Amino acid sequence: MQHWVRDVPVADPVDRRNAPMLQLVSLLLAVLPSAAWCYRALLVDIPWRPGEVTGMVFGLSVSAISALSFVLVRKGRFKAASHALLAVFAATVIPAYLVAGFGGQRFEQPVLAIWMAIAALAVGRTALWLMFLCIAAAFGLGIGVDIGKQGKAVELLGDAAFSMAIFLMIAVVLDRSSVALRESLREARARGDALDVANRRLTEEMAERERTFAQLVQAQKMEAVGRLASGVAHDFGNVLAVAGGYVRSGLHSGNEARMRESLQGVDTAVNRANLLTRRLLSLVRVEEGVEEWFDPGEALKALMPMIRQLMGPGVKVDVTVADDLPPLFFDRMQFDLLVLNVAANADHAMPDGGGFSLRARRDNDRLVLDLADTGVGMEGDVLVHAFEPFFTTKPRGQGSGLGLSVVRDLVQRAGGSVNAESQLGRGTTISLRFADALAELAEVETEER
Repeated sequence: MQHWVRDVPVADPVDRRNAPMLQLVSLLLAVLPSAAWCYRALLVDIPWRPGEVTGMVFGLSVSAISALSFVLVRKGRFKAASHALLAVFAATVIPAYLVAGFGGQRFEQPVLAIWMAIAALAVGRTALWLMFLCIAAAFGLGIGVDIGKQGKAVELLGDAAFSMAIFLMIAVVLDRSSVALRESLREARARGDALDVANRRLTEEMAERERTFAQLVQAQKMEAVGRLASGVAHDFGNVLAVAGGYVRSGLHSGNEARMRESLQGVDTAVNRANLLTRRLLSLVRVEEGVEEWFDPGEALKALMPMIRQLMGPGVKVDVTVADDLPPLFFDRMQFDLLVLNVAANADHAMPDGGGFSLRARRDNDRLVLDLADTGVGMEGDVLVHAFEPFFTTKPRGQGSGLGLSVVRDLVQRAGGSVNAESQLGRGTTISLRFADALAELAEVETEER
C-alpha cells in the first residue's frame, strides 16, 4: 500500500514527497464527511435544524472536490489537486464563520493549521499566506457575528487577536520550514546533477583510456610483426624450398611409395607454413582480449622460433622452462606480445651481439618469467622511467617508447607485477610475476557457493 501511494507520476521531488500526504488528506476528506452526512440523513431520526442543510451542502462539496483531488494526484497533476483542495477550503471557511461565528468554530481552529501546512508544503509561500489571509478574514467576520449577538467587543477582540497571533507564528514557522526544505532539496539536486556530470565525464575518460591502450597494444603488435618480417621471409623461403624439393622428387619418381612420401613431405611443409601464417595473423588481428587457461611452458616453446628470428645473428638465446609451472589464466596473444616486446628491447640493447636468457619458474603457485640480456644496461635515472609511456633512449625513428609500458599494463591489469634490474654495461633483467590464478579461481568458487 505504501509503495502504491508513493508511485505517482510527479516530476518535482518536493511534490513527489508530499504526494502521499495529500492523497491521505484528500481521501479522508472525501470519505469521512460523506459518511457522517449519510449517517445523519439516513440513520438519525431527528428533525433537521436550521442551517444543517447548508452545512451538508458545504460538507458534500468538500468531499467531492477532495475525491477529485485524489484522482488528480494519481494522474500526476499534483499542483491542480492541491489548488483544488485549497480553493474549496477558502470557499467554505468564510461562510462557516459567517454562519456560526468565531466562538462556534473554536473547536475547528486546530484543523485550520492542517490547511496552512498543505498550502506551504504542497504549493508554496504564496498559497500559505493566502490561506493565512483567508483565515484572518474568517476570524474577523466571525468576531463581527459574535459581537452582534453578544455585545462583548473587548473580550471577543482579545480572543481573536490571540488566535491570530498563534496562527501568524504557525505561518512564519511553516514559511521558513518549506523554504528551507525546497532550498535543501534544490541544492541536493544540483549536487546530484554535478556528480552525474562528473561520473559521465569519468566514464568517458576511462573509455577513452581503454581505447588508447588498445591502440597502443595494436601498435606494439605491428612493431613486433615488422621486426619479424625478415625472419618470416626466410622461414617461408625454407618452407618453399623444402616443398619444391619434395615436388621435384615426386615428379621424377615412378615409384608409388616414393610419390606418397613426397606428397607427405609437401603436406608437412604446407602445415608449417599455415602455422606460421596463423601465428602472424593472430598477432596482428585487432580483437578484444580473451582470457583462457593454458600451459605457459608450451606457449614459450611455441614462441622460440619467433624469439630467435627477433634476435640478431650475434645473440645467443638460452631458454629454461621448469617442469612444474602453474597453469596461467591470461590472454594467449597478449602473453606472446609481452614476451616478444621484452625480447625486442633486449635485442636493441645488444647491437654487437651478446646473450639473451629466458627463465620460466614457479614461485608459490605464481608464474615468474625472468628475461635477461647482456646489453648496454641502464643507469638509475633511466631505469626509473623505463616503464613510462613514450620514454625511450633510442634515436628518433628507432623506437616508440611503448614496449615496456604495454608490458607493465598488460601484467598489472591481470593482477601481476613487473620489476626491472639493470646496471650500465652489465645488462638488464625484466621479471614478470603473474597473478595466482588458481587461488583467485578457488576464491570465486567459494563465493559462488
